[in-house]
Amino acid sequence: MNAQWPKGTALKHFAEIDSTNEEARRLASAGERGPVWIAADRQTAGRGRRGRVWESPTGNLAATLLIVPDKPPAQCAQLSFVAAIAAADAVARFAPQAQIKVKWPNDVLANGRKIAGILLESASGGGDPYFLAIGVGVNLAHFPPDTEFPAISLAALGATVPNASDALAQLASGFAKWYDVWSAQGFAPIRDAWLARAAGLGSRIRARLSQEETSGVFESIDQTGALMLREISGKTRSISAGEVFF
Repeated sequence: MNAQWPKGTALKHFAEIDSTNEEARRLASAGERGPVWIAADRQTAGRGRRGRVWESPTGNLAATLLIVPDKPPAQCAQLSFVAAIAAADAVARFAPQAQIKVKWPNDVLANGRKIAGILLESASGGGDPYFLAIGVGVNLAHFPPDTEFPAISLAALGATVPNASDALAQLASGFAKWYDVWSAQGFAPIRDAWLARAAGLGSRIRARLSQEETSGVFESIDQTGALMLREISGKTRSISAGEVFF
């Protein structure tokens, strides 16, 4: 099950760090071009989307890829879908009996519970106009018990729990494969691969937006990655940012 580390990709490992995404930002400011994965056994200030705390105990995977994408910044949000597919595939390798799905916009579910999350942040510095920090956290040995959307870990699934370095190798290999697809062919094959793994597709969901909540049928994602929601009125609404609940 050992994955081959992507050629040309560096690795920086820390026993403890504030945040792998913060280290990516520091490296970018110092002129690092990447690609480089930054991994930590433990984060003291890990964060998720919208400023939430991301629990990072020893035994889980906490890693960030610092990369200079080869497409315009407007397209780089699509890499959250690339990362989600890679994370889902990695989890599925270690938990083949579980139902692994991706949840819009950038989570991975195992048997309906969150097992991985992704955080994209842009960074600039070192004379280059645009860097991307792609943070990925995977619950290998532990999961937080009191979360609004229920969580789970590989251990709780009864799967064989890999060490974080083996899990990262699987993730990095998968990301490199799907990144090459995205780079050569654009978002269309990524969209198809993501939809093939999508949780809640075709069912009624609730979407929490910045100023309101709405509900309807999750029909698809569009060519930008926005969620297409058919509301009660029958109108299909494009949602580019929000939280989804089933």
